[in-house]
Amino acid sequence: MTEQQDDPERSVGVGPHPRPWPDDPRLDPALLENGDRRNVVDRYRYWRREAIVADLDAHRTGLHIAIENLEHDANIGSIVRTANAFAVGAFHIVGRRRWNRRGAMVTDRYQHEIHHPDVPHLADWARAEGRPLIAIDIVPGALPLESARLPERAVLVFGQEGPGISPELLAACDEVLEITQLGSTRSLNVAAAAAIAMHTWMRQHTVPGGAPGDAS
Repeated sequence: MTEQQDDPERSVGVGPHPRPWPDDPRLDPALLENGDRRNVVDRYRYWRREAIVADLDAHRTGLHIAIENLEHDANIGSIVRTANAFAVGAFHIVGRRRWNRRGAMVTDRYQHEIHHPDVPHLADWARAEGRPLIAIDIVPGALPLESARLPERAVLVFGQEGPGISPELLAACDEVLEITQLGSTRSLNVAAAAAIAMHTWMRQHTVPGGAPGDAS
């Protein structure tokens, strides 16, 4: 997946910038020359990737997410894309280092990725950072997400589509929450569940109007 959109019928963004170009070190001469078709909001048009990351770093939220990568699940990319939309501080990949990036739509380039080879490595990191691990899964004993108060420095933990979070990772979590369902399906798609959980955290910890709370 390239960052620029090559299909003219699905083109997004802007074309070449008219001259004279703005005198701004954040801008990329190649994008100014050729146009910017990346999947970024308008305020970041023509910006260098490094400049976008630096600007995001100034207002990322205190939320982190962790995703177990056991089966190269295609949903991982979609979860990362949602994490970018909510300015999540970092995302953690637990297990296999390589993951299916297609669904991320290159948004992972603007995020901080932390890899943990196994569950103990993640648990040790979270303990050292003072970040509780909050599992989102439908398992016996899980409490409803709707009535829970999520910690401000939480790491929301998600598993694979189908099997969910592994027993080892569930045991390492400080709390297990589930999204209340009223229909006949056994479970939500994991990417959809992750989006709901992240938005729930945002509603609890961002100032009305969308300004982030703790940006640590």
